[in-house]
Amino acid sequence: MTPAPADLTRAGLSLEVGQPAPGAVTVTLSRAQRRNAMTPSMWRGLAAIGRGLPEGTRVVVIRGAGPSFSAGIDLRLFTPDGVPGEEPLPDLAGPGAEDWIAACQQAFTWLHDPAIVSIAAVRGHAIGAGFQLALACDLRVLADDARLCLKEAALGLVPDLAGSKPLVDIVGLPRALELALTARTVTAAEAQQLRLAELVVPAAELDGAVSDLAAALLTADPAVSRAVKELLAGAPGRTLPEQAAAERRAQVTLQRSRISR
Repeated sequence: MTPAPADLTRAGLSLEVGQPAPGAVTVTLSRAQRRNAMTPSMWRGLAAIGRGLPEGTRVVVIRGAGPSFSAGIDLRLFTPDGVPGEEPLPDLAGPGAEDWIAACQQAFTWLHDPAIVSIAAVRGHAIGAGFQLALACDLRVLADDARLCLKEAALGLVPDLAGSKPLVDIVGLPRALELALTARTVTAAEAQQLRLAELVVPAAELDGAVSDLAAALLTADPAVSRAVKELLAGAPGRTLPEQAAAERRAQVTLQRSRISR
């Protein structure tokens, strides 16, 4: 079931169905006053959206309200006072910590579902958890003012929101290691060079570019789109003969499914 708007508002989120085109939804991080800094409530809300996508959703756009995509975790969570109205962070060395992190990861991992193609529309800062949310998406369209940073190591943490694998898959181990350990900022231009962005556009053109991309993706038959995403997603872990075999299976399965309709 799609989460109620009031519940999403409390989590710092909003959901627009049929935007930017029929068959798409847009999820907006809506804590602009905090540069869309993330909290456990926001992660639970994102996971709930993933579990309750409206039927027929094929494209999901993730964006941030205001000038930033997301500044990452709300750093007040690391202080004694925490964030008003939010649960405190658990002891990450204590019992149950892995289960708590696993629940948080669900806010990110649903974006890999082969039934959808996910797009991160990134303007301004995408830091830490914000960068990992962009990495969770299949495609990234960046405004030319975008700044990406994997900040966790500088905070004494490892990136633990399912962002490490897509980062390594995209840029390779040496570059991923350098980005993670230095916590340096990557400009939009460098992000495109590193293949972290499929497209970089002027900030004023970001929404239009994302709308055009969503519309283009929606022209594909839903069954074809799902089959192609599954096939390509599995390719990095296969040898060439294994991928060729996967292609054969995917083609036959797809065509048989059409006959049975």
